[in-house]
Amino acid sequence: MFRRRFALAAMPSLVSGLVAMPGSVSRRPSVVRSVRQFAVASAQSSYKVTLLPGDGIGPEITAATVKCLEAAGAASGFGVEWDEQLIGGCAIDEAGSPWPAATLASCRAADSILLAAIGGPKWDANPRELRPETGLLAMRSELGLFANLRPAKAIPQLLDASSLKREVVEGVDVMVVRELTGDVYFGQPKGIEGEAPSRVGYNNMIYREDEIDRIGRVAFDVARKRGSRLCSIDKANVLDVSQLWRDVITHLHATDYPDVDLSHMYVDNAAMQLVRWPKQFDTIVCGNLFGDILSDEASMLVGSLGMLPSASIGDPTTPGVFEPIHGSAPDIAGQDVANPLAMILSAAMMCRYDLAQPAAADLIERAVDHVLDQGLRTRDIFDPDDAAQTNLGCAAMGDAVAAAVADLAASA
Repeated sequence: MFRRRFALAAMPSLVSGLVAMPGSVSRRPSVVRSVRQFAVASAQSSYKVTLLPGDGIGPEITAATVKCLEAAGAASGFGVEWDEQLIGGCAIDEAGSPWPAATLASCRAADSILLAAIGGPKWDANPRELRPETGLLAMRSELGLFANLRPAKAIPQLLDASSLKREVVEGVDVMVVRELTGDVYFGQPKGIEGEAPSRVGYNNMIYREDEIDRIGRVAFDVARKRGSRLCSIDKANVLDVSQLWRDVITHLHATDYPDVDLSHMYVDNAAMQLVRWPKQFDTIVCGNLFGDILSDEASMLVGSLGMLPSASIGDPTTPGVFEPIHGSAPDIAGQDVANPLAMILSAAMMCRYDLAQPAAADLIERAVDHVLDQGLRTRDIFDPDDAAQTNLGCAAMGDAVAAAVADLAASA
């Protein structure tokens, strides 16, 4: 582990669909405040941030992201004390746990948390408690990170990278708000019983009313700052838990958010509509399982998972976790071909949502737009038939964004 201090700084373009969320509007003392402005009370001259490079390409994209933050810091003049910790597979190898106590302590003491990626086939055969994903679930649960915000916004420079027709994806701007700490992933009891060949496996899809209420408030507040349209996803025609979900969301709309246009859609229809005509959606709210699937589907509308950031947040007084939505890509780890832009944009989200430094976020985001305008691409978004494009490795892309940050700051 090491601690590193450096000066850190701040596109409404690529992630402008994300909103600067206002203060809490919760009216029920039993419900955690659903919205946050910043994890810190106000802008500071220095911050404590836990850095979690994780597995696979994680260390590579983390290094590229740090370069960009250093450049932004030189322009904006505030510092960050980074505390690098273990999570996932590397934590299993070095500490015997995917979520070590030292990592939890560091996260609890931090102003924010920046995560790269975890997992890989090396640990797939491990017992459940020693798998990388178990560490991720534990982090969400112990830090109270109940809401995941995933933007899926069409990037003009990359429209032809989508597997869908240009006319279908052009102008797409969807925000998926996914509940993170309930549903079938956490419901009890669960397990596998009996002996082969008659074993039985079971999980429970469970939601409490207050859990639905708090994620609903996050979603309505996000929708209110976007296009004021919210689509709630469920399977109320066959699942009792989904009927409760629909009842709570409907009541919340009637009592606290009548100004937002609310619709409901069954999850199977939503999966089809996202690829048929995604522009019909503005903000989507869904439970953990449905959100896990639909957020990945929505993300691919823009052409590459390597371009999209995400934020996992909870109570406004606790740090959020900011991470790219892609996985650890162990098949390309160490080859310097990974796309670091999603993690760089996740760092921008961290500046905007946790550190009270929206100007730093703007600077980083504009720098990403700038390098794309220059035709700079990593392998996943590179078109070899386009003579205007240049294929860069992970480190070189980080250097390019960092240089753009410095140039944009100097010309401001």
